[in-house]
Amino acid sequence: MKWVVWLFFIVFFSLYGLLNYYLGLRGWQYIFRYLPGLSKTAYWVFFTVIAWAYVIEFIGKKTFPLWVNVALTWIGSYWLGILFYAFLILGMIDIGRLLVGWTGIFPGLQAFLAGHRGMITAGVVAVIASLMVYGSLNALSPRVTRYEITIPKSGGSIKELKMVLVSDIHLGKIVGVNRLTKMVQMVNQCHPDLVVFAGDMIDGNVDIFTEQKLDNVLKEIKSKYGNYAVLGNHEYISREVDRAVFYLNKGGVRVLQDEAVRVADSFYLIGRDERSTHGFSGSGRKDLADLLVGVDRNAPLILLDHQPQNLAEAELHGIDLQLSGHTHRGQFFPVNLITRRIFENDWGYFAKGSLQVIVSNGFGTWGPPIRIGNRPEIVEIFIRFQP
Repeated sequence: MKWVVWLFFIVFFSLYGLLNYYLGLRGWQYIFRYLPGLSKTAYWVFFTVIAWAYVIEFIGKKTFPLWVNVALTWIGSYWLGILFYAFLILGMIDIGRLLVGWTGIFPGLQAFLAGHRGMITAGVVAVIASLMVYGSLNALSPRVTRYEITIPKSGGSIKELKMVLVSDIHLGKIVGVNRLTKMVQMVNQCHPDLVVFAGDMIDGNVDIFTEQKLDNVLKEIKSKYGNYAVLGNHEYISREVDRAVFYLNKGGVRVLQDEAVRVADSFYLIGRDERSTHGFSGSGRKDLADLLVGVDRNAPLILLDHQPQNLAEAELHGIDLQLSGHTHRGQFFPVNLITRRIFENDWGYFAKGSLQVIVSNGFGTWGPPIRIGNRPEIVEIFIRFQP
């Protein structure tokens, strides 16, 4: 299995290096060689540090001062966004130029591009800068998305339930105490009966909890029946799952790892462990059928599962409502067109037979701290139990 992991990293970093070389070459050709006093060697050294800032931070995070790690994280994060859109735009321009040269159509286009290189370059830079600014502001503007659903079962003494779903906060060097405080305020303004977190609360570095005392912020969440969470792939990427669970529980958020609990003697909340856990711990998660042993199927069954995959399994076993995250709805256009193809439901409400599914696009960001084409959210769900 190790050779597969090594092969993945070799292919990934090779492609990443080629993309950066392409963009670095275009940057030198179109912009930086015209700057007085800047040598080609100095340019490539500076460009390499920017392009590989994420990797440099990962390698030296235990050696560098905290402010260096934070700076490298911000630089690396924004660079991913810049690289994505720069490659998209420049790639289309270069492909168009090559096609014109090969086919001979639009014979004047080559001359136009050559004669207006400065204007085109300025336009590309302006578009990318505008996307970064807009995406950054949009990522800091979360909204409340509301749904009303009916579960055709008796909830006992509870006839109606107001639930708040939050997913993919990605607490770390970019999303910190201020964003978490805002999230808690938004949740409390909904006056929820129950709060659930659908994974990826932590981006990978559990130390953020001790550095910014985030467990104290989580304790401020007010709900009638408690706060629950499942783990996502990023909690496992941290390789510190036990610490993550400890601090979340300390913050008043009960983590469900392949277990079902009956809430207020009314409905069941079933928390599945992250589906990719076998890749990190080697153990794998339990089958849904095993989690439902001893569960009263006549009661409402609400499933928390980080990734909205294999919805047919949840439908087969009589789950009434599944709550998920993970997709970010692509986080920025046009990646949402890909997530729409990968997942049966990558965002919002979806019904599959008797199963109802709600997927959140998340509260935070991963990688580039931008959102383009969707806004971060917390999800307010008003549930009626009507047998």
